[in-house]
Amino acid sequence: MRPTPVTYVLLVANILVFGLQLQTRDGLIQHFALWPLGAGFEFWQVVTSAFLHGGVLHLFVNMFGVWMFGREVERAIGSERFAMLYIASVLSAAITQLVATGFGDPVPTVGASGGLFGLLAAFAMLYPRRIVMLLFPPIPLPAPLFVTLYAAFELYAGFSGTMSGVAHFAHLGGLFGGFAVIRHWRRSARRRR
Repeated sequence: MRPTPVTYVLLVANILVFGLQLQTRDGLIQHFALWPLGAGFEFWQVVTSAFLHGGVLHLFVNMFGVWMFGREVERAIGSERFAMLYIASVLSAAITQLVATGFGDPVPTVGASGGLFGLLAAFAMLYPRRIVMLLFPPIPLPAPLFVTLYAAFELYAGFSGTMSGVAHFAHLGGLFGGFAVIRHWRRSARRRR
């Protein structure tokens, strides 16, 4: 089986950064979380915010998802492309969040969810016949249906304000980033044939 080093580098990096967060007074939020435009935004935050987390549960859920889906995606497309896919998803998540928050309340965004949602999109596209088992309720769903339903929920939650404090539009941005990258690579491969 093909190794998946980038997946493990992401896991270790996120865990180490969370350890650093616990050692600082502001949890690295002031300079490295993603702040809305005009409310402390700096360009590097579109990347650094993806390595910060709001707590142990937040970190665990994101890293479990990266581990679960990342290994499969990295095996399918290789480590270099996997890294590009993840970065594109993180960037598209951050840009979407900036657009969605506009010049609104100065609330920072943190978490690897944008990158994870990009991996979910890639997984569904690469493995359309794979079954994903929901935990609550335990229902088996084909990967594309699972991702579509999850995206629909995120869209609903984003516009309705359900589960406030969750960056639903960042999740959708990451999902779009992963989808767009895989689609671009497929079109390029078709053109070369």
